[in-house]
Amino acid sequence: MAKPILYGPGYSTYTRTARLAMEEKGVDYDLAEVDFIGGGMPEEHLARQPFGKVPAFEHDGLMLYETPAIIQYVDEAFDGPSLQPSDPARRARMTQVISIINSYTYPRTVGDLVIQRLVVPMLGGSADEAVIEAALPEVDRSMRELERMLGDQEYLTGNSLSLADLYLAPIFGYFVNTPESKNILEGKPGLNAWWQRIDAWDSMAKTQPQLG
Repeated sequence: MAKPILYGPGYSTYTRTARLAMEEKGVDYDLAEVDFIGGGMPEEHLARQPFGKVPAFEHDGLMLYETPAIIQYVDEAFDGPSLQPSDPARRARMTQVISIINSYTYPRTVGDLVIQRLVVPMLGGSADEAVIEAALPEVDRSMRELERMLGDQEYLTGNSLSLADLYLAPIFGYFVNTPESKNILEGKPGLNAWWQRIDAWDSMAKTQPQLG
């Protein structure tokens, strides 16, 4: 069986989610870096992903894009611990959390706060404080809802790891490095404890992005 290839930049949270899924499953894979910061999306990647997003995935002639499709395939096509709950209610919760992250958490937390606070200065620019200020209420709303859904569980869909956790983990990896995260995470003991568990994973160390 051919080794899977993941096309995307190591600094992308979505690329890292797919990498975490393969690391947790024990899948041997290749990461083909696709760097688009500053130069736009390479034409060869647009042939894999016509909408200009990352990552894309290839395995045994199967070409996929969209992270939910990639990580579901990885979980179901390879041996290793299941990353999806067998219980229908918990599986529905996993899908709900992933949708929340895609629709609400990522755009404000990464697309606005992290980009402005961490990435723009790294590229030599100045953060747009108005963008950050406008994003903070929605970042807090996402974190409050994730805290509520987490409750006293160890992970987002129960007491075992799921694809939902792999979605949130890379976002937190950046979010906690913003000064705004301290106030937002204050009074959210569940998320703080969740992050302490997640940050200790071997798979997180193996997929640590290199910035700068």
